[in-house]
Amino acid sequence: MDAADPLPRPGPTRRVFLARAARVAQVAGVGVAAGGLGPLLAACDPRAAAQSAAVDRVKLPDPRRPVRWPVSAANPPLAGGLRPERHATLRVLAWAGRLNPRCLDAFGRRYRCRTELTTFAIFGHAMAALQAGRERYDVLLGAPTYMVGRLVWRGLVQPLNHSYLPNVTGVWPYLTDPYYDLGLRYTVPYTVYTTGFGWRRDLLEVDPYALGIGWDLPWTAAALAKGKIAILDDYRESIGLALLRGGITDLSTGDPEQINQATASLLRLDAIAAPLIDNDTAADLASGRTWLHLAWSGQVAAAARLLPKHVPAESLGYWFPPDGVGPVSNDTGTVLRGARSPVLAHLLLNDLLNDRTAMTNIAGTGFMQPLNRLSPRRLVDAGALPKALANTCVLPTYVDHGLKELQLPESVDELWAQGWNAVIRRSCVPDFC
Repeated sequence: MDAADPLPRPGPTRRVFLARAARVAQVAGVGVAAGGLGPLLAACDPRAAAQSAAVDRVKLPDPRRPVRWPVSAANPPLAGGLRPERHATLRVLAWAGRLNPRCLDAFGRRYRCRTELTTFAIFGHAMAALQAGRERYDVLLGAPTYMVGRLVWRGLVQPLNHSYLPNVTGVWPYLTDPYYDLGLRYTVPYTVYTTGFGWRRDLLEVDPYALGIGWDLPWTAAALAKGKIAILDDYRESIGLALLRGGITDLSTGDPEQINQATASLLRLDAIAAPLIDNDTAADLASGRTWLHLAWSGQVAAAARLLPKHVPAESLGYWFPPDGVGPVSNDTGTVLRGARSPVLAHLLLNDLLNDRTAMTNIAGTGFMQPLNRLSPRRLVDAGALPKALANTCVLPTYVDHGLKELQLPESVDELWAQGWNAVIRRSCVPDFC
């Protein structure tokens, strides 16, 4: 069963704008100010932000300062040796498009349980649903690494019992003991992806590889594709794009001036290109609704499956810096605290790390999984990935050396949220803004 997004998005009205701004605040853990961007950033200086960060209640994982999250007596791991729950319904909350329903159906048949899938389009939706507590889910698939600390600190996830997770040994070495969750106490690696540009080669006569324009591509292509350009509805990714355009590779910067400049850059893009802001990247590119889309790599691979029959996969392109120095991240799988079927939840996480299940999952979603035996060549040869989009595969070296989005101090998250608030406000329908 595939339920609708817990917090569905209606059309662009003033009420929708306020709801979207509130979602940003939910992600950032702050309130949304009624005023504009300028006064807030002018009032904040790096010293004040540093002082606020010093008293943050959440540890901030960093490759230089990895974190091993504590396990409390009030939230112990599942006991070992338990049988799967009988006559159960396993409830899964996942990013839309990142779990092939065929995998979930096969799991249900194998363990003789019902399965229920609820999807979300923006991670703030998932956090809001979990914190509200009105629905109980067993598994969360898709938590970004920079949100793991908040999930743990807020008591939303339970520690894992690795006796149920033998397939973790097949994960890329870098992710078997990651900086954001040493020992994988609360998470297992799920999908891995880069952030770059998907574009329609047959509709937009711009080749970013040949031009060498990199992160400036949406601004450069504005005159050729006005109204056909899109950025992700994700405050970290889209502000990060503007930072990279300005030559800033710190995707977790707390410098108000840099965040302000990035916001101004996105506002400039809005003025010259009127970009869409959404995460329906695969459908947008496949239908031609957009010709150029800031994208997660897996979304571009997924677009190939949605193209009209007469349009070949070669009509799609994906750009990511050839040297691999761009945004690289992975999502995680977790067992939620209070899960009614915790044994089945563990077994699902383990099954998704099985090579055969992962191959089926990738073929249906386009999103790579960080397993040692799933090389780009194997995925292409098996038909799980079009040869024309082999560069949407993520290499282990990318994860090792790519640019990372780290968990932000709450005070810095507020600056990012306010910047995104300004972009959203400018991008909604003028009559309602």
